[in-house]
Amino acid sequence: MISMALRITTLAERPEFAATLWDMEHTWAQFVLNDPIADLYYPFVTTRHQHHVLVADDDAEPGRPVARACLIPYVSGGDGLPDDGWDGVIRAGWLARERGEKPDAVSALEITVRRDLQGRGLSALMVSALREHAARLGFRTLVAPVRPNHKHLEPHTPMSEYAFRTRPDGLPHDPWLRVHVRAGAEIVKVAPRSMVVPGTLAEWRAWTGLPFDRSGPVEVPGALTPVHCDVEHDHAVYVEPNVWVSHALT
Repeated sequence: MISMALRITTLAERPEFAATLWDMEHTWAQFVLNDPIADLYYPFVTTRHQHHVLVADDDAEPGRPVARACLIPYVSGGDGLPDDGWDGVIRAGWLARERGEKPDAVSALEITVRRDLQGRGLSALMVSALREHAARLGFRTLVAPVRPNHKHLEPHTPMSEYAFRTRPDGLPHDPWLRVHVRAGAEIVKVAPRSMVVPGTLAEWRAWTGLPFDRSGPVEVPGALTPVHCDVEHDHAVYVEPNVWVSHALT
């Protein structure tokens, strides 16, 4: 567990983090960073979403980020949690801002912990901080399209099976889902097309170092499901399922 003294604030409170927010050593696969829908949120973090990003540093190295967490308010439309998960809430949040609509829901988008500090309990602290911040913003529920962190070890297992697998103590089999449930979340359902990453074969080769020279499913390190490759038409598409969890805040 973490023993350092953390200071967790919004980016608005500490704008000096804007210059180094994306410099942390992380474990995100390159292809995940090329979801086109992300461009509706991440380029505007420092200008539109300062109040929706949490940054953490510690007493050992003040001013050096050790973790970040992002969320986005959006308009749910009363339709429940969308099947397009991560992409869906980013799109809905962007549309709400463009249309001047008041959001009625809020979703977490990511929690990233610096690579050298992973496995020390920081992620649980950031989940707790996100819950508290969402409540301060006036929301009664925080939802999250969770990317189970051990699912990539079983790319051919349906998410509908994996998401609800439990240990003998009743907690989720997956460690990241377990963190959320221990924090008070309920696993609601699978978002079957939460993140869609299309690319040419050249792009996928650059992102992964794999040949992408045969049509069919391609297992990619870090991917939760196989990538669909079509050599004849020069493209490959990754459709990632996530798991919707819901944190009641009251």
